[in-house]
Amino acid sequence: MEPTKQTLLIGGLLVDVYSHPGATSSSTDQNPTTDSNIPIHALFFLHGRTESAQYKYVVDIAKVIFDESYSSLGGGERKRDLIVVAFDHRNHGKRLVDQQRNLAWGEDPAKKNDQHAIDMYTIQTGSAQDVSFLIDHLSSFLYPSGERTIVEWGMAGVSLGGHSTWIALSREPRLSLGIPIIGCPDYTKLISQRAASSRIPFSPPYFPMSFQKYLKMHDPAQLAYRAKDASNPFLGRRVLVLSGKEDKLVPWVASAEFVEGLEVGEGGVKRVVVEEGAGHECTSRMRREAGLFVREWLRL
Repeated sequence: MEPTKQTLLIGGLLVDVYSHPGATSSSTDQNPTTDSNIPIHALFFLHGRTESAQYKYVVDIAKVIFDESYSSLGGGERKRDLIVVAFDHRNHGKRLVDQQRNLAWGEDPAKKNDQHAIDMYTIQTGSAQDVSFLIDHLSSFLYPSGERTIVEWGMAGVSLGGHSTWIALSREPRLSLGIPIIGCPDYTKLISQRAASSRIPFSPPYFPMSFQKYLKMHDPAQLAYRAKDASNPFLGRRVLVLSGKEDKLVPWVASAEFVEGLEVGEGGVKRVVVEEGAGHECTSRMRREAGLFVREWLRL
């Protein structure tokens, strides 16, 4: 069955909220498999660059996550319900201002964007801020009379959405789960390799000094991700990393050092799947792994 969808306007931002057909927010629902008293886990899901929250694969992946999450969570076993929350990245979908600013470097003047490095990163950080904004306000719009309670927040995303997931995990302490799919936590490694292949110097104006300074202070790979104390923002998080071994656009080598060294502590979970033969794509295996990971989260 397809997930149900409700679209909300929150502070000028259109937000799609998907629910499992067997779950309800109504206290008058007579379906014995639903329980309006069951707490809710909310999972943000972000799309890729040049795409939108309206792309069919967003619904398809949400459906797989619901199917896997609820497949063995019967009425007597289910401790949490799940909602999946999707919205357009900045300058994407219904928020589009200039499509060319979503493009990369290139030789064709009509298809190149000299500000690619800055544009892509500011969209990632902007999306992370949007997630924090929605954590603040989603419940007020979705459950105005206190019908349900969201007790946990998670985030997943593909490509650009995967990059944003890493940033949000490093900045938003209310996120307990993250699933970056074909994303990278080390922007300097990723974008410097891409610049080199495009014969773009890692220097101004392509990489302003103020931007380089910002990355050195705030990018996830520059934080204390190996530490076993409170200086590490990833401690206690549940993290599933899904990447393609043959990915040319976001190569695994750009993420490997960070992911291998990432410390989540005794209270956290780190699971890594680098799929053989997979490129820059969200494969059926990745979708299923995400669903199984969310299912474990709902059982907590």
